[in-house]
Amino acid sequence: MSDFKIVWDAANARGDWQVLAGDIATGDDLETALLLSLFTDREAAPDDEIPDGSGDRRGWWGDDDSGDDTGPTGSRLWLLSRRKSPTDKTLTDAYDYVVEAIQWLIDTGVVGSFMVVTQWVKPDMLGISITAYQPNDAAMQSYNWAWPVVN
Repeated sequence: MSDFKIVWDAANARGDWQVLAGDIATGDDLETALLLSLFTDREAAPDDEIPDGSGDRRGWWGDDDSGDDTGPTGSRLWLLSRRKSPTDKTLTDAYDYVVEAIQWLIDTGVVGSFMVVTQWVKPDMLGISITAYQPNDAAMQSYNWAWPVVN
């Protein structure tokens, strides 16, 4: 069982902890792992263009370069925040960032594989669909998120 449950808040286009009766909800471990993996800011690569031009490569504070083979936490989806128009390049980058962020779930045997689809839901709204398959290739669950990425 997970220590907490993250749910997608569609009205505000963000994930948040779910609170029930004054306590943090638990459960839905795979969805929580996916939300944490996708919507936590992974450190940008040295050659990534930082959207706000600040040079701040972000990254999750818990990544300490300890060499524990878990890799960086989160995704680089935040790098898409100032793309000027819906392009194939943005969809390709989004796909690559999603696959990079959730690979740890395959590496650790939590799932056998994923099917990832990125698409433009509206001109300024990116949609991601992920289907997770058990190690024996039986479909586990499908997840869908959409949020505005073009400012």
